[in-house]
Amino acid sequence: MINKTARSVAEALAGVQDGATVLIGGFGTAGIPNELIDGLIAQGAKDLTVVNNNAGNADTGLAALLKTGRVRKIICSFPRQTDSYVFDELYRAGKLELELVPQGNLAERLRAAGAGIGAFFSPTGYGTELAKHADGSPKETREINGRHYVLEMPIYGDVALIKAERGDRWGNLVYRKAARNFGPVMATAARQTVATVHEIVELGALDPEHIVTPGIFVHRIVKIDRVATQAGGFKQAA
Repeated sequence: MINKTARSVAEALAGVQDGATVLIGGFGTAGIPNELIDGLIAQGAKDLTVVNNNAGNADTGLAALLKTGRVRKIICSFPRQTDSYVFDELYRAGKLELELVPQGNLAERLRAAGAGIGAFFSPTGYGTELAKHADGSPKETREINGRHYVLEMPIYGDVALIKAERGDRWGNLVYRKAARNFGPVMATAARQTVATVHEIVELGALDPEHIVTPGIFVHRIVKIDRVATQAGGFKQAA
């Protein structure tokens, strides 16, 4: 019987290795799998490469992971916000490597990995510093129909950490509104995907037309309780 339900976050993350490339879903603070990030901090893997839309806010979530000093490199689109001081300090001190990727290219590089596309040409970044590799050497370019393009490579992950709304024991997932963002493409781009959900339903309860991430791309799901706050919103409890 297929049952991808993990009893705890720790159980779901037990296989993350040192040196892993970790894809972490989320757009700003929407869809960030904070419980899985906290679990990764507790798990102890180090020398990580993290892929996310941004580089963390304040001292929680992704910023807390960076603060541990166990992230070697971050690949993201928006590393700096008003409260991205953890990233700023590490980067300026030379303790964290940054690969800056335009957001559309980031999503497409992840999608390419999941779709089995070897590489693709994008016009974004042509003629700028973004058209160079980390070592300063130029990326391959090509003129197609009178327009200039830069060759971009897929981004593969060893593990993807994503947040969904509901799932079943086969790992089929549906998302809540904007919390969907990078989760679906990251799930296809990683060798192993771990997802948090607020509800685990019986097989057949999810409308097949509403399933965004099929269970074939998901290896573990963990139920995270949702509790009301005094402000009337919600927060997640591990």
